[in-house]
Amino acid sequence: MNNIILIGMPGVGKSTIGAQLAEKLNYNFIDTDILIQEKFKKPIPQIIQEKGIANFIQTESQVGSEIKVDKTVIATGGSIVYGKAAMNNLKSLGKIVYLKQDYDTINERIEDIEERGVILKKSQSLKDLYNERVPLYEKYADFILEEGDLSIEETLRELLNLI
Repeated sequence: MNNIILIGMPGVGKSTIGAQLAEKLNYNFIDTDILIQEKFKKPIPQIIQEKGIANFIQTESQVGSEIKVDKTVIATGGSIVYGKAAMNNLKSLGKIVYLKQDYDTINERIEDIEERGVILKKSQSLKDLYNERVPLYEKYADFILEEGDLSIEETLRELLNLI
């Protein structure tokens, strides 16, 4: 199938870049966080608070494993890489692109972790989370796009060249 799946830490621009990429390619666009919010009719932080981290990750994996689309750009939640079923399904749907950004930039972009719906285990820092997830993003990625100081437009152009 001809889909492009964007993975990466919160704050790398998966949703913003994904929507623009879909428009350029004349593809549909899906954001897995929005799918989850629509399913529960609540914002992600509230779902995490009510269900707990483990149940949220299971829910996110289930939602990701049920996606069946064609000619779609899929922006994923940052924690979807914990769900093997979701990642196996996404891998079968198309090419996975890891939008990679350095820790310091992500730390600057994420102002309120709880409001953003970032899953942190007790006594885990954002840096710990970053270090835990990077190997998972790299494991599942077909392509890695190092964003560095690229603007959204430059990242989009690099992404189009990559795919």
